[in-house]
Amino acid sequence: MTPPGTPPGTPPEAGPSEAPLRRTLPKITDRFAATGAVLIVVVAAAALLAPWLAPYPEDAVDPVNALLAPGAEHWFGTDQAGRDVLTRVLYGGRTSLFIAVSVLAVSAAVGVTLGLVAGYAGGWVRDVIMRVTDVFLAFPALLLSLMLAMVLQPSVTTVIVAIAVTWWPWYARLSASVAASVATRPYVDAARCLGVPAPVIIVRHVLPNSITPVLVQISLDAGGVILTAAALSYLGLGAQEPTAEWGLMVDQGQTLFTTNWWVVTFPGLAILVTAFAFNVLGEGLRNALDPRRVVR
Repeated sequence: MTPPGTPPGTPPEAGPSEAPLRRTLPKITDRFAATGAVLIVVVAAAALLAPWLAPYPEDAVDPVNALLAPGAEHWFGTDQAGRDVLTRVLYGGRTSLFIAVSVLAVSAAVGVTLGLVAGYAGGWVRDVIMRVTDVFLAFPALLLSLMLAMVLQPSVTTVIVAIAVTWWPWYARLSASVAASVATRPYVDAARCLGVPAPVIIVRHVLPNSITPVLVQISLDAGGVILTAAALSYLGLGAQEPTAEWGLMVDQGQTLFTTNWWVVTFPGLAILVTAFAFNVLGEGLRNALDPRRVVR
């Protein structure tokens, strides 16, 4: 309802709760995304600078000081072998982030390449590629990763291969659907009429206009990859001693949770915080890049 004395033509004000809600939700979303980005930068910087930030050498074993509670000398305490937990968490971040980056790079490279070819070519080429992806998608991703990891020798490389094999089909389907839409646009038809080779059209025109959803999906998947890698290491199928890895540290400290809680708590918190940061950043990117979102 327009208040008395309001000039004619003035639009009515929103209700007492509608306008604040509309203004507040985007701010909350942006703050969450900014928080995720800051956390990711902090975790990545701590992992990259681990050799300089870690208070002790990565493989420093001190059985005399085993299972010390958090204190001034060991902020996160020590584990069964007397190794500093803070040092292990910092170096474990290097391993976990390396796995995540490697898996996403391989998966995106394979999946996006096949998806672009399928979306642009169409016809039987698309049918063949999509049927192959359907075969991989017919199995639960974690189950298939477990099966592959059990066949191969446990190592960081095994984790990367096992997860990447199950992750690329999602990027293939996503990029194929977007590329199929881009391939029908006038500027692509014009390039075809000018005789531009198909590989050049895909690289110069289709890929740049199809990459945004893939980047958003990568940011959303990073947390899932870290959790999957931690699960494989937790089951003894991933990183092995003396490599520091968050999932392996959780496995080693699970039996001590009721008596020496710090051995399992701090690597578990590292997994939780990192996965949370990537998830909220991915959600923020998706909302920011969604063309259907109306900014008021």
